[in-house]
Amino acid sequence: MLRSRLWQKRALISSRTFFSASASSHCSSSSSPTLPSRFVKPNAPSSPISFNFPRVNRCLFCTQPALDLPASNLVDVPLAQTGEGIAECELLKWYVQEGDYVEDFQPLCEVQSDKATIEITSRYKGKVSNILCGPGDIVKVGETLLKILVDDSVSPSVSLGDSVNTKSPDSDKTSVNVPVFTTVVDDSDNAKLIDSDPGKGRQTGILSTPAVRSLAKQHGIDITEVCGTGKDGRVLKEDVLNFAVSKGIIKDPSTLLHSDSVEQLRGAEGYNYNMTTKSCSPSEDSTVPFRGFQRAMVKSMSLAAKVPHFHYVDEINCDALVELKTSFQKNNPYPDIKYTFLPILIKSLSMALSKYPFMNSCFKEDALEVVLKGSHNVGIAMATQHGLVVPNIKNVQSLSILEITKELARLQQLASNNKLTSEDICGGTITLSNIGAIGGKFGSPLVNLPEVSIIAIGKIQKVPRFADNGNVYPASLVTVNIGADHRVLDGATVARFCNEWKQLIENPELLTLYLR
Repeated sequence: MLRSRLWQKRALISSRTFFSASASSHCSSSSSPTLPSRFVKPNAPSSPISFNFPRVNRCLFCTQPALDLPASNLVDVPLAQTGEGIAECELLKWYVQEGDYVEDFQPLCEVQSDKATIEITSRYKGKVSNILCGPGDIVKVGETLLKILVDDSVSPSVSLGDSVNTKSPDSDKTSVNVPVFTTVVDDSDNAKLIDSDPGKGRQTGILSTPAVRSLAKQHGIDITEVCGTGKDGRVLKEDVLNFAVSKGIIKDPSTLLHSDSVEQLRGAEGYNYNMTTKSCSPSEDSTVPFRGFQRAMVKSMSLAAKVPHFHYVDEINCDALVELKTSFQKNNPYPDIKYTFLPILIKSLSMALSKYPFMNSCFKEDALEVVLKGSHNVGIAMATQHGLVVPNIKNVQSLSILEITKELARLQQLASNNKLTSEDICGGTITLSNIGAIGGKFGSPLVNLPEVSIIAIGKIQKVPRFADNGNVYPASLVTVNIGADHRVLDGATVARFCNEWKQLIENPELLTLYLR
């Protein structure tokens, strides 16, 4: 141990002597440095050895970084990837405003993709500084939604000096250079980032809502030039309109204010903006952009139109089904559960799929393969004020009729509140469209790719029928129309499947034979 320390000390003294001699020789003269005598071999030539070292002003040795660069307290919150294949989402609404204080995992906003509605939560604790998008905007994945002034190292005033990797023209010194900025935090609702660029600082300090910013952008107005009359200098919509009138951009701001109140009324009452037109000008044409689920329907139906379809129509007697539903309602131990025909149809459908698995499959066109799905994930088409959605009940083959009823009620509630998740929507293997709940005897549905079959069910009607002896009797009939991908399914397979399903519906007691 003592010998090791002596060698370390000797090496340290030698290195200090070497660098000291090198540095001093450069400072004293422009000639090449010479080595101390201890580094010169006895047989070496007497002339000094030139190493041509560059001029060194000082040397620092450290195992730690020379400078820890401080990060800005203002962080961007982007739109994260909400699901596979999703490139953009529509921003539905904000839960926070500029100046609000947010906690970890607090919901910030609600967005809707073509598959589901998702809440975006905060990963940081701090104050909302800037909201960059407004309701109705289409936001790309990775695009910044808002900026948050985080709490980790917030101080009333933080200034950073110059420091990394720039060379001064007057010397050979290497320095570290970081953009200068100051974070200003006070007790008011203001939270500003003042950059070294005065123009950027001014833009960031403007307080306004995304709708006001969008209005200013729509009329080509620089919002930094508008004098805000709101709290803490917040720019209001009236400020932008008055500024536009003073500059001659618009003439009558009352029409814009009226249209804005109509939009707020629609949002408050939950109207479908696709079905409601402005009452102020009924004779004028209006353009309605497709958003969310409607965009998904455009994509899926455009693909489905390229598939060769085969349709099979049949009538099913539902007298026994009506009696079974009536019995369920009379002996219902769960008053909060409403029994309908649909859960029984779904369970009997799963029983028939077990016998004809090709009806519960998906087709891979590139590989010319058919994947027979082991799970019966039955999708239920639901018409909501937000558009057509098709959530699916997972693993119907393992569920009882009561469990199917509960899951169906859950999905219907989420769909009406526009709260379906991608898990609720993805993974379907076959689809049921109960158009009879709205009206109509039957429809001609298109498959929901990559599924290969879809079934449209009409409403149950009381119609006269003839018995074998010629007597007329009333019968409850429903018309079903099965749409099939003719690349995978032929008419005989679909007909046999429908006969099996029809038998289970007309004789629901047969369902007990398959209970486990």
